[in-house]
Amino acid sequence: MHTLEQLRSGALAGTRRLDLRCGLTELPPEVLDLADTLEVLNLSGNRLSGLPPDLGRLHRLKIIFCSDNDFTHLPEVLGDCPALGMVGFKANRIVDVPAHALPAALRWLVLTDNAITQLPSALGERPALQKLMLAGNQLNRLPPSLAGAQRLELMRLAANQLTQVPGWLPGLPRLAWLALAGNPLGWNLPPLPPLPSVPWHQLQFGERLGEGASGHIHRVRRLGVAHGEALALKLFKGAVTSDGLPEHERAASLAAGQHPALCTPGAELCEHPQGLHGLLLPLIAPSHTNLAGPPSLDSCTRDVYPSGLRMDAPVALRVAHTMAQAVAHLHRRGVLHGDLYAHNMLWNPANGDAVLSDFGAATRLPADQPALSQALQALEVRALGCLLEELADHALAPLSSPTVAGLGRLAQACQHPQPRQRPTAAEVCNSLLALA
Repeated sequence: MHTLEQLRSGALAGTRRLDLRCGLTELPPEVLDLADTLEVLNLSGNRLSGLPPDLGRLHRLKIIFCSDNDFTHLPEVLGDCPALGMVGFKANRIVDVPAHALPAALRWLVLTDNAITQLPSALGERPALQKLMLAGNQLNRLPPSLAGAQRLELMRLAANQLTQVPGWLPGLPRLAWLALAGNPLGWNLPPLPPLPSVPWHQLQFGERLGEGASGHIHRVRRLGVAHGEALALKLFKGAVTSDGLPEHERAASLAAGQHPALCTPGAELCEHPQGLHGLLLPLIAPSHTNLAGPPSLDSCTRDVYPSGLRMDAPVALRVAHTMAQAVAHLHRRGVLHGDLYAHNMLWNPANGDAVLSDFGAATRLPADQPALSQALQALEVRALGCLLEELADHALAPLSSPTVAGLGRLAQACQHPQPRQRPTAAEVCNSLLALA
């Protein structure tokens, strides 16, 4: 983080990124003196409730983060910043989103965990819009103008007050990653299978394996069983995440059931001293690593793969087929993963063995509305198509080889601009099997 002293002394002249977290109640005027270079402004974790009327002087500003502040309205001055494409105001107290607060170049909007009840129609009039994160608000409808958001690829609508899925939503040509859980949609959802419970006192903790938006993952050993079974424990934080609520992640992962290509729970935690919830998951072999990193600020909706990553065509094909099998299983079980990304896949580079994890954005689909369920599943098939395209791009074989060319053709079919024209996940599995 930068300091006010650095800013006021001129030591930050020419900087492209400024990070200030120092209890600010107003924006220091010296920030505007960086207008000729500043592209990223991070003001998260302060006590701001407004921005200066001349913020538009920051003519090169592309990204602004103002999460965990005291805003009740999305500032209209944001619309005066000509290059601003990413706006992040998570975890404020925002109730109002004026139309002019949405910059003309808006590409990525994060308003998670606020108190917004409605959005302006201008939101659907932002042609660059790709990523829309609205989980944890009070929305009971979406502006119909979003039907024209032809580039929209990711929507987080979980934990709102929507009573129906807008008719135009399943027809969006590029939408691939969707979260809907926790809305009063009136869906008939099948009962969840019971899981055995493991008391807190039976677990011996090892190192922390990782941290996601919804919780911490620890290596644990279960005491009192043969050989002290080694497991992974996901301990939920209990807060609203960018994807939704932990309770919906738990429900979806239970509904998903067991599959060799899924990391789903075999038991749940009980008797935690602070009443926290947790799930006990299989421990993934150390030979497995993340297939890719999450999207960057520049890539927006597409994962970032390690530089120089190449894989043999049969390995790429095995990853593709395994993940298609996982998605087909989820769809049969009435679950939309919602975050079908390579960064949520652990793979063994030696043989292409792969596992899909992280159900934070998952949605359980209605058993009594097959047409709607199939339409929403077609959106996720596009995400599968993006994965196939990425695997083909990283295969060692030339584009003309049968395997890579076949992956490319299948990727195109999965990304057909008319969702109804896409194959199902099960059909993708069959096509990949034929390629092998």
